Amino acid sequence: MKIIVCVKQVPEVTEVKIDPKTNTLIRDGVPSIVNPFDEIAVEEAVRLKEKHGGEVTVITMGPPQARQALLRCLAMGADKGILLTDRAFAGSDTWATAYTLAQAIKKMEYDLILCGARAIDGDTAQVGPELAENLGITPITYVKKVEVDAEKKRITVHRETEEGYEVIESRLPVLLTAIKGLNEPRIPALREIMLAKKKEIKELNLANIGGDPQSYGLSGSFTEVVRIFTPKQRGGGIIIKEEDPALAAKKLAQLLLEEPIIKKLKERVK
Repeated sequence: MKIIVCVKQVPEVTEVKIDPKTNTLIRDGVPSIVNPFDEIAVEEAVRLKEKHGGEVTVITMGPPQARQALLRCLAMGADKGILLTDRAFAGSDTWATAYTLAQAIKKMEYDLILCGARAIDGDTAQVGPELAENLGITPITYVKKVEVDAEKKRITVHRETEEGYEVIESRLPVLLTAIKGLNEPRIPALREIMLAKKKEIKELNLANIGGDPQSYGLSGSFTEVVRIFTPKQRGGGIIIKEEDPALAAKKLAQLLLEEPIIKKLKERVK
């Protein structure tokens, strides 16, 4: 099986910084990690390779420092890495990111594509399905269990829903997005970390992958970030300390009656 895993290097949540001019994340010089949901996708890809044979390629789009994310994935057991890096890709929203990944992946052979269900920095859960749309393959999201019949080129997955889960069977190739509970990502040993440095990481830019130059980066993004701000902190709630339930209920009722919205409703009733 040939498996591709799309990963993203994200800032540590405590170190997030925003460019006030472009309203985009500042990534240079900020401590970063592999998106946790993407690590789950890498782990599942490596497990499938160990069971059915084949090759796992991890691909990411980002600045040169995103190479560190690929090295982490290679240490986990992936075979090759691809870094899409070009100033033209900067400022991409989810659609432009999906377009960029698709342009590179169209030139590759694959049976299965895995992505994390969402990234902890943007939290949109859009790139996976948009990538599938660009490639013209079926997306199956929020996957919690995967079974592959490599000979028949078929896959059966359990997909989590609000009511429970769905069991879906499909022909390969498909794109899956991974959630927590699918597996527990391995922690690479020192030997694997050292061996990862000897594995191939190919760097590609706009000239290498082709496509419409206006479909990349800010010019290819449909989303415009007008303003970013920190929400106001909510005040602490009111704790009613009363041993007698009847008195506690009476105090609660009185507090509710003093709420502005309740006062307005009472005025309308009058």
